[in-house]
Amino acid sequence: MAVVVRLLGEVAAEVDGRPVDLGAPRQRCVLVALAVDVGRAVPVDRLVERVWGPDVARRARATLHSYISRLRRALAGAGGPVIVRRSGGYALVADVVVDLHRFRELCARAGGDDVRALTEALAWWRGEALTGLAGDWVQAVRDRLGQERSAAEHDLVDARLRVGEGAELVAELSARAARHPLDERVAGQYLLALHRAGRTPDALAHYRRVRTRLVEELGTEPGVPLRELHRQVLAADPALAATPVRAAAVVPRQLPAAPVPFVGRRAELDRLDAVSTAATVGIAAVVGAAGIGKTWLALHWAHRLLDRFPDGQLFVDLGADGVPMDPAVAVRGFLDALGVDRRPTDPHARAALFRSLVAGRRMLLVLDNAVDTAQVTPLLPGGRSCAVVVTSRDSLPGLIVGHGAAHVPLDVLSGAEAHAILAERLGAVRVGEEPGAVEELVGLCGGFPLALGIAAGHACTRPCLPLSVLAAELRASGTGALVDHDLATGSSWPHRRSTRERGRVVALPGRSPASTWPEYRSEVSGHCCGVWRGQR
Repeated sequence: MAVVVRLLGEVAAEVDGRPVDLGAPRQRCVLVALAVDVGRAVPVDRLVERVWGPDVARRARATLHSYISRLRRALAGAGGPVIVRRSGGYALVADVVVDLHRFRELCARAGGDDVRALTEALAWWRGEALTGLAGDWVQAVRDRLGQERSAAEHDLVDARLRVGEGAELVAELSARAARHPLDERVAGQYLLALHRAGRTPDALAHYRRVRTRLVEELGTEPGVPLRELHRQVLAADPALAATPVRAAAVVPRQLPAAPVPFVGRRAELDRLDAVSTAATVGIAAVVGAAGIGKTWLALHWAHRLLDRFPDGQLFVDLGADGVPMDPAVAVRGFLDALGVDRRPTDPHARAALFRSLVAGRRMLLVLDNAVDTAQVTPLLPGGRSCAVVVTSRDSLPGLIVGHGAAHVPLDVLSGAEAHAILAERLGAVRVGEEPGAVEELVGLCGGFPLALGIAAGHACTRPCLPLSVLAAELRASGTGALVDHDLATGSSWPHRRSTRERGRVVALPGRSPASTWPEYRSEVSGHCCGVWRGQR
């Protein structure tokens, strides 16, 4: 059971995504008084003081217990109670998601310097904290949280300025400078944004206004950092120049064509659908043996739901030509696709820039043929706006445990699904004329989509050849019968040698055929011929 308590806006709660009624304001205040200390016991006396104030009504304790009982019922589910009795008080159990604590965790992770983490942290805010509640304790908490939010907003602006932004921030900083006319940090941010937007006279004029107000109202000159920034603006210091980082009009569309035909995989498609709904997005790890159809599934799903990702789709083959790609190379390709003209030289800075560019954008990333979690991690955008589908022969436990990826394992196709693929490719008439040969081809291919595709390709290019002859060639000669007709693909046939070796695939797809086909033929012959001669 997933319970989410929201304090950063109107006080609310959800159980398994369903909003629940929290009752009267004081009952909601009891939940807030527990949620700010989630996982820790709050003594009854402290709860009463937080909810009713220092002038406590005589029946406050009895009313508190009544409110606790009602909240328990409202938040009840299969996972057990979320409010428990502990050490003379009550506690909201630690596995309840409280938006305030997620906000603080992300701010701590950002360290004032991570655009992605700060953007995600501020996304938890939906308005003024604790909206709908009143009281001295509530107001004190609201004021403190407002200060935390303001500090995070300042940190985010500084982080965005560090990665080269300027003109994009002018409107936001103009409003903030009007609200905080004596805040020198805001004044410095606004000066730099105006200067980078080509509005240096406006930047200098704003500095003069801030200096005048500081002298007249506080009797002090601007501090050293603001004075130094003013000097740099006056001197047109090149160090202040913005580095163009994005072409806003670029919407990458990198997905390869959708595979045809596609059959089956209903359960796996449902799991992928759950990863990216209209409200939430996440990471999915599609894992299985070579030739099992991982890329086939990922691309079919992605093309089916393109409308969910209006800001573009990025695709990279991390294992092209059998050589693992350095994640830094993949990041560089993503930046090119996003229209970045000049990139930082440091790989970590490039990765941070990539995360900044996709923050808040509704995009899909397909990371194909990943070797392991370490190769994938630098390519994860984070936040809640982008969905990521990773395909790999590795089970990727680090991605599943460390990043909450949904596990989507693939097995071989059923006999009915394999028959359906051959029928789609060869036509129902041709398949229906030779049911025995089709059954044998299905058995030889072992339920692997890649093998079925190769078999169907051979049959399509030899339309007059009976399917029984093709099956006999494979049974008698293994891949030898395919060599003369398959030099353009360089692919051998995946298979299952035995129950113990289910999922072992002897296939080397995706390489240059002319240079490597002898190697393929030798390797496949050594492993497969006996299997195709009836030793399955």
